[in-house]
Amino acid sequence: MVTRLSCGNLLGIRAKYQVDSLMITIKDAIQGHIDVEGIAEELIDTPVVQRLRGIQQLGNTSLVYPSANHTRFEHSLGVYYLADQALEKLDIGAHEGECIRAAAILHDIGHGPFSHNTEPILESYLGKTHEEVEDLLEEGPVNDILSDFDIDPGYIADLVSGKGKYGQLISGELDVDRMDYLARDAHHAGVPYGNIDHDHLIHTLTFAQKKLSIKEGNKEVAENLLTARALMNPTVYNHPTARICEAMLLRATEMLLETNQLSAQKLRRMDDHDLTVKLRKEPATQSLINRLDNRDLFKQAVWVGIHSVPEQVLDASREEERSYEDLIAENAGLDSTNVIVDIPDRPSIPESETHVIENGHPRPLRDASSIIRALESTNRNQWRLGIYCPEEHVQDVRESTSTVLDVQTTNGFVNNRTGDHRPQK
Repeated sequence: MVTRLSCGNLLGIRAKYQVDSLMITIKDAIQGHIDVEGIAEELIDTPVVQRLRGIQQLGNTSLVYPSANHTRFEHSLGVYYLADQALEKLDIGAHEGECIRAAAILHDIGHGPFSHNTEPILESYLGKTHEEVEDLLEEGPVNDILSDFDIDPGYIADLVSGKGKYGQLISGELDVDRMDYLARDAHHAGVPYGNIDHDHLIHTLTFAQKKLSIKEGNKEVAENLLTARALMNPTVYNHPTARICEAMLLRATEMLLETNQLSAQKLRRMDDHDLTVKLRKEPATQSLINRLDNRDLFKQAVWVGIHSVPEQVLDASREEERSYEDLIAENAGLDSTNVIVDIPDRPSIPESETHVIENGHPRPLRDASSIIRALESTNRNQWRLGIYCPEEHVQDVRESTSTVLDVQTTNGFVNNRTGDHRPQK
């Protein structure tokens, strides 16, 4: 049994006696051997962290890339490992370091089932993003452990949400979260685009005017990170078939909540299996979940770029998207469950605000790099509005969309790529 000491006492004892018996070592596919000790070793077996074993990192993208079954748990270990590496390079003190390690292990506990797939629902119902975790730290084993280490749970919540100088390490333009998930997602999807030189990148980090920045002469390191993200977007994160899978799951989950058989608060604490079982049991959602189970997916009726979409449609809320679905279905003579409207956020690359040091002064990467400006243009050109329905209704829904939303659907509205390179059924 581990005797819990305050953070300062525990670190002091280890420094004096070189005690490392409390450390555990975990072999990870991406980061190699990860030594977990101190507060992270205590937190790793708490229920809120162990729940992450049941949440796939990429939601139901495994219907597109079958090997992409990695979880939020292993990603959290990777984030912890990279945060630990960064602490030494940035010369961050012992107590602050334990806080950052704790935030790294806990940074994803706010995710609902299937990760980002259900996040729009939780934001709509609860007004919380997955980075807002303060309520999850207020009681229970995690709160007890933080208290034993003399750490304020509110401060950990701030770090997870990216607040303050050191919160940038956990959630910011150059965060260790991004460094890990790009490499991990690419590895498990089997694509070569997420290769990041973590060690070099961490060695170039510095704080300039309290802003996490890239040291002088290392602009290319940041360009590599953003290029990797830009390549992963259309290939994995916004793959056309993956978006259909995500939209179908999102709609089914919304329908489940509308039956009042499940609250959004309970949904937030489920894992993937819990939600799948509920969807299979509820008559209102059986049709959609059966389609996902059998990979009998909706098809693209509309798939158009940003220039073909009216401004008011681009900025539609989720509630407005649902009203569009009703209108398109009604105009096409269909039940609204046969139409799904998928409007992504406006194209942006927040990482382009990353600061690089040039001539002794921090400067946004967008201003310093022609490569990043080109990536921003590419990102805008890759943006697509999608409207999906069963294959037999594609033509009716396409014509209805043109009438209802005034969306131009004449050229290039169908992308025939499928998730695993099979012909569409």
